[in-house]
Amino acid sequence: MLIAQLSDTHLTTGTLAAEPATALHQALGRVLGLSPRPDHVVITGDLVEHGSTEEYVALRDIVGRFPVPVHLAAGNHDDRESLLDVFGGTAHLGGGYSTHYLVEQPDATLLVLDSLAPGEGGAGRLGPEQLAWLDEALARRPTLPAVLCLHHPPAPVGLPFLDDMRLLDSDDLATVVAAHPHVVRVLAGHVHRPVTVGFAGTVLTTAPSTWRQASLTLAAGETQGWALEPTAFLLHLVTGGGCATHTVQVSHAAPLTAWY
Repeated sequence: MLIAQLSDTHLTTGTLAAEPATALHQALGRVLGLSPRPDHVVITGDLVEHGSTEEYVALRDIVGRFPVPVHLAAGNHDDRESLLDVFGGTAHLGGGYSTHYLVEQPDATLLVLDSLAPGEGGAGRLGPEQLAWLDEALARRPTLPAVLCLHHPPAPVGLPFLDDMRLLDSDDLATVVAAHPHVVRVLAGHVHRPVTVGFAGTVLTTAPSTWRQASLTLAAGETQGWALEPTAFLLHLVTGGGCATHTVQVSHAAPLTAWY
């Protein structure tokens, strides 16, 4: 299974809407230009900027006609009710009315989690009910590789400002993941940078943003800002033996891009 992981699209409406929308459209065009074409696209959170229904309608206008399945995960900028109002019951949320769901394919399982935690200052949380659901879902097909997708990284990535806003119940998630060795990759967003970290016996990768990248601010106390670096996404090749991940540049890329 080939998965394109996009992240932190931050779509909005009004005067500032053009840049993030164009950036997402270009990234999806780059996905279509790949050969072979990915089987799935996952957008790992911060789908929109303010969580409004109008912003999700704008997102639907872009992904609704995309010829590859697009799966959506909620981030701290999202609003669960508005997301469900626009995308509930569609394949973008696994065909149901929950913001955590699974997509079972013949050769692998894709599990999308909801780490949105209003009132936590931008940090994330899964909660015991969702973790119990995950444990049961992972037990369904233990012989096939599984990929977990969520917005908040469950491990520190070395950027103090963002590490203060990571997944708050990461130890509980680690307990579940460690019990299921067929989890070959954990995909997260939130960081606006590509980072690779070991986690619970598997590998955690965070994706760059399709819009703008966070500065590489490694020292505590320094201001985290935005960096004029290329937009990109991650491409995950999932096989029975594991997962290989590539970074695919978009804004500074010369290879084939397709339109839809």
